[in-house]
Amino acid sequence: QVQLVESGGGLVQAGGSLRLSCAASGLTFSRYAMGWFRQAPGKEREFVAAISWRGANTDYADSVKGRFTISRDNAKNTMYLQMNSLKPEDTDVYYCAAARTNWSPGGHPPEADYWGQGTQVTVSS
Repeated sequence: QVQLVESGGGLVQAGGSLRLSCAASGLTFSRYAMGWFRQAPGKEREFVAAISWRGANTDYADSVKGRFTISRDNAKNTMYLQMNSLKPEDTDVYYCAAARTNWSPGGHPPEADYWGQGTQVTVSS
């Protein structure tokens, strides 16, 4: 049974930082491209960042470039999202996702094979 478990969300002031983690089990982690998406109530889930199987390639949404960094540790079956210079508009539920094939540029939710349950990130102004 595949499980993706996010952690690290919370409440932070604008300009602050958070580090999200996504712990994977039940799959061969190193064979999956991984990604972060976010979703606000009533809105579509949107792409945040993606990383290839071995971590050699990354992709970011324009809204987070230069502020967020995606990484992975295949030995620990874990992916991370370091979020710096957070803004109130970054407030969302953040989801990790796993895909058997590399994400297309800009990442699309239908490409995901597995999803985590999400973790809330709230940035106060």
